[in-house]
Amino acid sequence: MNIHEYQAKEILQSYGVPIPPFAVASKAHDAEKIVKQLNLKEAVIKIQVHAGGRGKAGGVKFAKSPQEILSVASHLIGMKLVNNQTGKEGVIAHKVLISKPMEIKREYYLGAVVDRSQARAILIASPEGGVEIEEIAAKHPEKILTVPIGLDGSIKPFHLLHLSNFMGWSGEMAKKGQEIAAAVGKAFIECDGALLEINPLIEDPHGHLWALDAKFVLDDNALFRHPELAAYYDPSQQSKNEVMAKEHDLAYIALEGNIGCMVNGAGLAMATMDIIHYYGGKPANFLDVGGGASKEKVAEGFKILLLDPQVKAILVNIFGGIMNCATLAEGIIDAASELSLKVPLVVRMEGTHVEQGKKLLAESGLPITTADTLEEAALKAVAAVKKG
Repeated sequence: MNIHEYQAKEILQSYGVPIPPFAVASKAHDAEKIVKQLNLKEAVIKIQVHAGGRGKAGGVKFAKSPQEILSVASHLIGMKLVNNQTGKEGVIAHKVLISKPMEIKREYYLGAVVDRSQARAILIASPEGGVEIEEIAAKHPEKILTVPIGLDGSIKPFHLLHLSNFMGWSGEMAKKGQEIAAAVGKAFIECDGALLEINPLIEDPHGHLWALDAKFVLDDNALFRHPELAAYYDPSQQSKNEVMAKEHDLAYIALEGNIGCMVNGAGLAMATMDIIHYYGGKPANFLDVGGGASKEKVAEGFKILLLDPQVKAILVNIFGGIMNCATLAEGIIDAASELSLKVPLVVRMEGTHVEQGKKLLAESGLPITTADTLEEAALKAVAAVKKG
């Protein structure tokens, strides 16, 4: 789950990471209070959206007076960001982060991620901050250091010492840098993180380190252990269909095609999308209803597909291992009847009670096309779209 920068900073601050004074405004009146509260003469104002590229899009501004802070904040609240990360629809910034500006002497990078090749969490550090870590890795791989993070979030002292030497820190700054690195490792593990970045971590002219920016992605599958973090979820940053999918515990990702896909299992979903592409079609989404979906869950998933105006045909591909094909058929029939099916629907199912499921579809009186193989189903769905 993505969270906003200000939320990531709140988490890091609770672990002792130094963050410049900041507050969040959702309306112009809030900005007035923040100027007084933080005694700001000037400020950095950033839109809060679940996407990068804010600065390039004009979503990060520097205000040089209290009046300009209010003006800029008012202008940025409600701004729509559209880039390759948001897609054509874009996302709207309902909040802005207002922060005290910091003088920067040098920028560093500090982050944490799960390294699948090592099957463990690692800390990533670089003395070259302020740019994408991928760019550093491509141009200067020797300027990246990785150290392991223990299952309890700890980092061994000799690793922290190596890290501070690698970053070029000494004296009091080395001590503080090690404390920050240890805090990042602990926060990453204890919050069940998927990705954590401080970029840049800056050194000010007085030799103090500050986390100037922060990005934190949490593992959705572990949110049941963190109700306080689950509350950070912001539905305004997702499409209506994605919000509906989350409410019904469905795995849904919107794409740019016109053939809606409903499957049970991520691997089967990928295979279904691949074969649609192979036969000249474009999938409109990834929708996995799960192995043990109920009739109601299947119906909700089907509704999500039908509510997408880009969908010109629907391909349902189900393997009834844990799932009962008759249950699937009932869900499809209920949803299609309720929403008045107006696009071609191709259903391919196999497995538990498949004959019973096919019989229910055949007797439904709905315009449903069945297929015995995935290849046949993909060909029929692509043909239906081309036919219009």
